[in-house]
Amino acid sequence: MRIGIFADAHDHVDNVRRAVHEFRERSCGLVIFAGDFVSPIVVPPLRRLGCPVLACFGDNEGNRVGIEGGMRIVGPVANPPFGFTTDDGVRLLVGHQPSDVAGLEEGADVVVTAHTHKPFVGRDDAGRLHVRPGETSGWTYRKPTVAILETSPVEAEIVSLGEMPPPWEPPTP
Repeated sequence: MRIGIFADAHDHVDNVRRAVHEFRERSCGLVIFAGDFVSPIVVPPLRRLGCPVLACFGDNEGNRVGIEGGMRIVGPVANPPFGFTTDDGVRLLVGHQPSDVAGLEEGADVVVTAHTHKPFVGRDDAGRLHVRPGETSGWTYRKPTVAILETSPVEAEIVSLGEMPPPWEPPTP
């Protein structure tokens, strides 16, 4: 199974559309959002995914009621952490902040977190795969990314959505 993973949208609608396009192009059968929509403005593009979506809230949600309302059409959104097992038996644990899942990793094959805005894929000493998709928004590092997880074999890659131009700076007088 191929799973798209993204997080830290922070209201960047265009980059959420890029993420949706990437997930559709790669034929993802499921998409996980690991927190920080910020507002419901980024939810409508998710309707074009064509696959189920599982999402959790982050620590920077400005309009949880609006996000919950919009996600009723797209898929469930919950407080972190949550876990589930894919149809092919891979056990995932999802949270926004690494502290959401700390001490709960036992039994998980894949641990998905976000919050740092820095992409990462690696295994811990127990062999669990840890995936942080980076920031979909690109606001912090100007390099928006998502992750693609394959469940057989269990591995993931970080995918660039294209670098953003440098932030605008006013001319110095």
